[in-house]
Amino acid sequence: MEVLLSLCSIGFCSAVLYFYNVMWLQPQRICNKLRRQGIEGPPPSFPHGNLTEMERLVMQEKARETITHDYGPTVFPYFEKWRKRYGPVFSYSMRNVPFLHVSHPELVGDMSLCLSLDLGKSTYMKKTQEPLFGHSIIKSNGKAWSDQRKMIAPEFFLDKVKGMVDLMVESARPLIESWESKIQHEKGLSEIKVDEDLRNYSADVISRACFGSSYSEGKEIFSKLRALKIALSKRNLLVEIGGLRYLPTRRNREVWRLNKEVRSLILKLIKDGGGEGCASEKGLLQAILQTPGDSKNADDFVVDNCKTIYIAGHETVAVTAVWCLLMLSIHPEWQKRARDEVVEVCNGRPPTANSLQKMKTLTMVIQETLRLYPPTGLLARETLQDMDFGGIHIPKGVNISIPLATLHHDSSSWGTDVNEFKPERFAKGARSATQLPCMYAPFGIGRRTCLGQNFAMVELKIVLSLILSKFNFSLSPNYQHCPSMRLVVEPEFGVELLMERHDKDM
Repeated sequence: MEVLLSLCSIGFCSAVLYFYNVMWLQPQRICNKLRRQGIEGPPPSFPHGNLTEMERLVMQEKARETITHDYGPTVFPYFEKWRKRYGPVFSYSMRNVPFLHVSHPELVGDMSLCLSLDLGKSTYMKKTQEPLFGHSIIKSNGKAWSDQRKMIAPEFFLDKVKGMVDLMVESARPLIESWESKIQHEKGLSEIKVDEDLRNYSADVISRACFGSSYSEGKEIFSKLRALKIALSKRNLLVEIGGLRYLPTRRNREVWRLNKEVRSLILKLIKDGGGEGCASEKGLLQAILQTPGDSKNADDFVVDNCKTIYIAGHETVAVTAVWCLLMLSIHPEWQKRARDEVVEVCNGRPPTANSLQKMKTLTMVIQETLRLYPPTGLLARETLQDMDFGGIHIPKGVNISIPLATLHHDSSSWGTDVNEFKPERFAKGARSATQLPCMYAPFGIGRRTCLGQNFAMVELKIVLSLILSKFNFSLSPNYQHCPSMRLVVEPEFGVELLMERHDKDM
């Protein structure tokens, strides 16, 4: 018995020491390397790091009574507080994960030019978000990411996207018709909550363009994927405790169930020939299906990338369209300018690839909206090896947080009117809008720039041009401004618009 007790004591002490080493000593060694270079940050506490303060500051933030376009203080209040105290580069930790906050233009510019695979996507939260993204291109690093990009990227080249214009116009018709019907039913003026309708439109586009099925056929997949995203968002995304993922809590059981159902639905779509009739002769699904490997690995690869494309391909576009309509509703002068351009360019016909290129004003509106409300509020990278940027040596394993809200609202780069909606900034293109092009990054930076940005811009122009040509709209007095982080930054309570028919129909 004494021997058993001694062994138990030794085992317990060893476990405690191991836990203390992993949760505190190892990350502190990395943070000390940064501190020795003059990089300070909020003092962490064992075992939570800076999580307690982060959660407290988030809880203190309330919905704003007035509309201000800088969502950084609302969504990331801790970054705002620490940046004022420690400057644009500081360290912090989330449990045992060391982070480096970077919003200094020179350092961001250096990282944007980096082509090394050693600067990869952050692996923090990878396990927690695995039900949503798996090991798809959005979460992979190194050769695995490079191979997937080579396979998927050609399907989003501009020449192929131009061939999808008619398909996107067709997908928008049900949305336009449903709004026309509501307005007619309510005698010329209707209050419409636009969020869900725009998600449905964007979901239909990505489903038709890449998988050859309409939204009605893929509705169940989209519904369950959104439920899965919400279930994962309900978790405290600031916390990553590996063991808790495996406990059969009610929330975990919901995630497991939804993930299993989505997987079955996607594989059924493939089995039933869902990839037939895609917008191009060789659709995206066919490209993904060519992955080598055994059957199980191939299924995992297809399911993971299909889920990623479903989420990334319609959630970000839909929420950007919502923000664009919000901006146009509170800036009627720009709504009129954009509408006049659409009417002149299209001349009573649906938009085409050629007419979209002539919509300069609408492009400026979208670009300025993406500056003020980038859907991805935070770019996350990780040094997979020791690396040097801007004269700073960053050890292996450091997670780098680049807050887009901070970059896009930097007055030294954008001017004193940085918080105002001024699409004319982009009159000469995105690269000329600011003195430092790296400070505008709605689609990411470096090698990991979003593959679907051409697709997204074309889709946004189509739906916005059709809405502008058909309707006048203003912001409902019921709207409550509260940007919220749910994997993407979206209006927490949705956007309601007062809509009426425009007298110059196409």
